[in-house]
This record gives sequence, structure tokens and C-alpha cells, in this order.
Amino acid sequence: MKTVKIRLGGVDEIRAFVNAASMYEYDIDLRGGRYVVDGKSIMGIFSLDLSAPIEMVVYGDKEDELIAKVEKFLV
Repeated sequence: MKTVKIRLGGVDEIRAFVNAASMYEYDIDLRGGRYVVDGKSIMGIFSLDLSAPIEMVVYGDKEDELIAKVEKFLV
């Protein structure tokens, strides 16, 4: 398990993030405040407060590979 902070701005960034996250079979959670959503769900991500950085929690064996793909979103 690995946790990093990310920032997602607009629809295009969210779509790019979900496309990258969907390439992996393991679970990815996004935490904003007290809410936790599936990192592969566009609708779930839109339910978070995206004005502040959110936590991405990756539950897998190749976390670094995913983190490298979403590097432009890291805070």
C-alpha cells in the first residue's frame, strides 16, 4: 500500500487519471476529507471537493508504476 497527494483540476485531467488507473487490476482509493471513493470512478471523483489536494491510496504490488503514470497530478 502506498499513499500520495494528488490534485485533479478539470474534466480532462480526471478522465486522464481514470484512464491510467483503470489499466491496473488492484484497488485505488481517493480520499477527500472524510469521503473515500473508487479511483477508477469518474462519478465518484466528481463527488469529492477537488479544490484541495486529495490522497490517493494504492493497494497493489506495482504502485510505483501507476504513480509514474500519474506523476503530473502529484502535489
